[in-house]
Amino acid sequence: MNIRRLPILFVLAAATLAAAPGPATLTIHARSPKGEPVADAVVSLHPLDGAAVPPPAAAGEVAQQNQEFTSYVTVVQAGTRVVFPNKDTVQHHVYSLSKAKKFELPLYNPGQNESIVFDTPGLVTLGCNIHDWMLAYLVVVPTPWFAKTDAQGLATVTAPAGRYRLELWHPRLSAALTQEITLTTATTDQRDFALTLKPDRRIRRGGATKSGGYR
Repeated sequence: MNIRRLPILFVLAAATLAAAPGPATLTIHARSPKGEPVADAVVSLHPLDGAAVPPPAAAGEVAQQNQEFTSYVTVVQAGTRVVFPNKDTVQHHVYSLSKAKKFELPLYNPGQNESIVFDTPGLVTLGCNIHDWMLAYLVVVPTPWFAKTDAQGLATVTAPAGRYRLELWHPRLSAALTQEITLTTATTDQRDFALTLKPDRRIRRGGATKSGGYR
């Protein structure tokens, strides 16, 4: 190796690192028009300035437990393998008829795992052929920069500084919300959303409908 070239290589490496955008932070607060926190809202950032999108970093999981899906809403990057472990005491038959991914996992027993790769962005609605009340959503996005609001209606996304199209989705929104944002490393950007949600039509065990929450 030519020792005299080392300083030049160090300069080039330093210049490359300096040119790469630093991390920026976005905080989302989702509330109802009455100010109540809205959980399970998915926020995703889609780069508008040609930023390189890294591949999925880890597998996802949607379990069955107590004859319900956990969690109600799960978000993953396209190309992610999602595991469907049966942590219940009964058999389950998981399926979806969604355009983004049609699949069927025939009857499998407690303690068994099945998995599928979700490579197409879109909304995947999950059900169980045995338990009609079981319902969940898998949101597949083409970006690794996403988050889901917690019980306090809060979510935080860290992404490289730059221009993005922000998308916000919730199972009870009539349509996803979008806006263009620019993130910088100087400050933490905060966006507040007042979400008008449709009634919750999930089926309770025994056939009654579930009407509470996020009015």
